[in-house]
Amino acid sequence: MAQARRALATAFPSQDVVIEVLDARMPYTSSNPIVTALRKLKPCIKILSKADLADPEVTKAWVRHLETQGNASPASLPSYRVVAIASSIDRFAELKNRVPELCKRLAALPPGARRTVRVIVVGIPNVGKSTIINVLLGRKVAKVRDEPAVTKMQQQVTLASGITLSDNPGLLWPKISDPEVGLRLAFGGAISEAAIDYEAVARYGAELLLQRYPKLVLTRYKLKELPATGDELLTEIGRRRGCLRNGSVVDMHKAADVLIHDFRSGAIGRISLETPA
Repeated sequence: MAQARRALATAFPSQDVVIEVLDARMPYTSSNPIVTALRKLKPCIKILSKADLADPEVTKAWVRHLETQGNASPASLPSYRVVAIASSIDRFAELKNRVPELCKRLAALPPGARRTVRVIVVGIPNVGKSTIINVLLGRKVAKVRDEPAVTKMQQQVTLASGITLSDNPGLLWPKISDPEVGLRLAFGGAISEAAIDYEAVARYGAELLLQRYPKLVLTRYKLKELPATGDELLTEIGRRRGCLRNGSVVDMHKAADVLIHDFRSGAIGRISLETPA
């Protein structure tokens, strides 16, 4: 992470446009404050990846919020622009056509400029940066796996439009001071599974799902009534999925694994962990 921060700090000054990839299920949590500090007033395209896994109405609200917030700049800074786009599998063709056009417009190079538009792609681990780059390029050049820290070093590619695109390793900030932010990052898959307490993360996620999407929980796990707590939900999941030890005792770690992977895969339904409010 320290190496990635130094590389970003070196690369940012020469870039014309920043593409920040956010997780549509948690745009606030997945927005890296280091990127915000380095970007300063450079124009930015915020791509909300995994929108097909997020609550569509909440995603629409986030797109409006990010653009309103990002463009509330003083009159003396007319070039400061933020554009937000929701990205999902069924919208990749639209993304491939729209993003290069936006990059050229936002870069606003002077007429007759001899160099190409330079764009840097940034985001937290496992947020979907490599997928976005592969979509924009129209072929697979960046490794894609459903786990954090797949991209290990900076990569540079040139799009058919002539735009130079730089990919960078996923970057988290040095200290996560808000425990709920850390738990949401872990629940969504931005933190290595070797570094998380599965039961604590699943318990947090279970409580959140019970509060925000109770009907989806009932349907997914075929429950007749809603459990009162996250622990009770995990216990029910364990019983129904055969996560049992000797003596029919629920293995809470296995139950936690079921819930976490059901959420990440979208098996429970389209869920957003936070709203602009």
